Amino acid sequence: MTFFGRGYASSMGSDKHALEAPPYSAAPVDVVRMPGGREERDQVAVEEPLEIRIGGRPVAVTMRTPGHDEELALGFCLSEGLQPRAAAPPADLAANTIEVEAPGFDPARVARSFYTSSSCGVCGKGALEAVSVEAPRVESRLQADAALLAALPDRLREAQPAFAATGGLHATGLFDAAGELFCLREDVGRHNAMDKVIGRAFLDGRLPLGDTILCVSGRLSFELVQKAAVAGCPIMVAVGAPSSLALELGADRGLTLCGFARGERLNVYTEAWRVAG
Repeated sequence: MTFFGRGYASSMGSDKHALEAPPYSAAPVDVVRMPGGREERDQVAVEEPLEIRIGGRPVAVTMRTPGHDEELALGFCLSEGLQPRAAAPPADLAANTIEVEAPGFDPARVARSFYTSSSCGVCGKGALEAVSVEAPRVESRLQADAALLAALPDRLREAQPAFAATGGLHATGLFDAAGELFCLREDVGRHNAMDKVIGRAFLDGRLPLGDTILCVSGRLSFELVQKAAVAGCPIMVAVGAPSSLALELGADRGLTLCGFARGERLNVYTEAWRVAG
């Protein structure tokens, strides 16, 4: 039986239809409920570091929820323009480490290894120029109904077993134009969830994502729009608000950015011609 985080039980409703959270994504803890001082068992999201190496050289450390680590490493390297080919655990079997095959990698491009927190995809980079996007403008003619786009966050939530168990994970989902879910990944880091989806799409030969829609469980942040642009995705939907820089980037790269998607409503901020109704 799926064990729901008690703080989310009332909003999630009955757990009888819940998916089972992967054992590596949630950890049991003891908690004291106030008022009353009642002791109970609960679950929290797992967070551990992952070192990404290329040619044996560490290039990044990200705090992530374990699982789909190869996808995460590939998606990260794709977003950074490092042109990866494959990813696997290293030959020395070092824990929490993934080795990426990227024959064209130039170590001089990475002045130093940088730390990526679970809340921000661009930490450790000191200037806007350091996160400039190396991606062509998205020219996809994909269009979708507003009602379908507004419904995607609910479809995303229904497929989030680890969030149901812990209440502590972000999610990214990749949908087709009819709203069918191709892939969903959860992580303590919203950028990690996006990287995992992009890495899966790379392995499946789906890149660029010109005929798909990305939906994220949080806000439209600059780093998420950056990753969507690199992946060539034309439409991005978020539960939360956009930032000014995210909208500037979306407009520059031709992405349709939709925020505050709740119920039957959403706001379309850029390239609104892709949204009908």
